[in-house]
Amino acid sequence: MLKLRLSRGGTKKRPVYKVVVADSRFARDGRFIEKVGFFNPLLPKEKKERVGLEAERIKYWLGQGAQPTTRVARILGENELMPMPANGNNPNKAVPKKERNKKEEDNKEAPKEEAPKAEAAPAAEAPEEEAPKEEAPKAEAAPAEEKK
Repeated sequence: MLKLRLSRGGTKKRPVYKVVVADSRFARDGRFIEKVGFFNPLLPKEKKERVGLEAERIKYWLGQGAQPTTRVARILGENELMPMPANGNNPNKAVPKKERNKKEEDNKEAPKEEAPKAEAAPAAEAPEEEAPKEEAPKAEAAPAEEKK
């Protein structure tokens, strides 16, 4: 199967990619059929030197049945050579673990805060006899916290 994919070049921590047409069985940086563009991720997105594509050749290979990889499909979509692919699953792995844990804790605490508000509304509608019963558990909860 033919693929439109990125082939890495450049030096350590300074990647530069070629957009190539290659057989899917070949190594990433190995043999390829044709170079049809380049991609330099180190340049800002606004610069036109960041991406260079040979539109006619890419359209030809797409017509021959070559399938672009996810990243190449996005690059081609941004340059209007094919429809923009749908957004995929984007897990929070890029977020540092400490920040991820804080967000999870905030999400867990939010439902707990909403539950007492829901209970407070029926208490206002309930007869006065139930109000003292609510105060009793609160008084019991305070000594339990002191024991900890």
